[in-house]
Amino acid sequence: MAVADKAASPAGQATPDLLIAGAGVSGLWLALKATRAGLSVTLVERGNPGGGASGGFLGALMPHSPERWNGKKEFQFRALVDLEDEIARLESETGVPCGYRRVGRILPLTSERGRITAIERIPEAQANWGEVFGYTVHHTPDRGDWPNILRAPHGVVHETLSARISPPGLLEALLTGLAVMPNFDFRLGVELVELSATGKLARLSDGSTVGFGHAALANGIDAFPMIARLAGLPAHSVGGGVKGQAALMDAGAPPDLPLVYDDGVYVIAHENGRVAVGSTSENRFDDPQATDERLDEIIKRARKLCPLIKDAPVIRRWAGVRPRAVGRDPMLGPVPGAPGVLAMAGGFKISFGIAHRMAYCLVAEITGEAGPETPQSFAVTSHLAKAAEQPAKS
Repeated sequence: MAVADKAASPAGQATPDLLIAGAGVSGLWLALKATRAGLSVTLVERGNPGGGASGGFLGALMPHSPERWNGKKEFQFRALVDLEDEIARLESETGVPCGYRRVGRILPLTSERGRITAIERIPEAQANWGEVFGYTVHHTPDRGDWPNILRAPHGVVHETLSARISPPGLLEALLTGLAVMPNFDFRLGVELVELSATGKLARLSDGSTVGFGHAALANGIDAFPMIARLAGLPAHSVGGGVKGQAALMDAGAPPDLPLVYDDGVYVIAHENGRVAVGSTSENRFDDPQATDERLDEIIKRARKLCPLIKDAPVIRRWAGVRPRAVGRDPMLGPVPGAPGVLAMAGGFKISFGIAHRMAYCLVAEITGEAGPETPQSFAVTSHLAKAAEQPAKS
């Protein structure tokens, strides 16, 4: 097992095996898996846990389409399959419900071409998802799932792999699990300011300098300029943020309803009868936390799609910025030229479904043990190559 280099730490300070920046879903899963593996962990978070992109309430855990299979789709599929057991263990250890349920998903078909494409995907789903999870095409959603879906003139796809989770519940469970770990140091209100490119030292916003065995950048969009700086690239070249808006309704919905997804609109029933709808994808925005008429349009489309929520009152509106790396896939693994520095960023819309598996990969990288295979498209070098190809912004 790789451990921290004690000589790298300033005199009198403990040197963690792993320093993590960011207490969102990625940083918390990494901290939990690292402490379970016996590593000493220091986690720094400048705001509140889950205060960034992890602080929403959609919780959709949906697979990519089953055709044109590649490493990213395989990684996500394995993560979605494993998450059920991961959550069961976490809930057993902490007693905190995470609101997880594998409910499947309905996709309304609005054209004959879409229906033909869906039918063509059936053998691909059988080949890549196996026999456990179904992918079928129905004339109507006649199983009682989201009855009277209006925008399904050509039938629906029903697949049974998708699930949903309560983001607040999962964050609480992760924090509860970490709270009892003796090898865990949590520093709230402290930000990672700078990493040394030549030695394993980090400067924090409280004025301290901390040595580390490894450091992981799991701090959302703030990870990208740090990675760019270490790579000698422009600050905004390796990734950025995409704003999303969502709403929560009090609908009294049964908790076993499948997710509904149609052309960018998510409708997700949760355990408490509430229904989350979303989401926008905004590359340009003035206020990252403001909701506006774009969310109003999403709500309108969701009500039309699912009459069950036609008159349900909106009880909460949310907006946040999700990190998307330049290569579009997540960014995971060692940062070239920066000893001991690891990236865990750019999960965008799929972070809640894959963060536990990404954490497994990084812990294996630190300990030198065998872990899941990481797609080449996730490698930091792959993203840096794409960043170097980008035209300079004036």
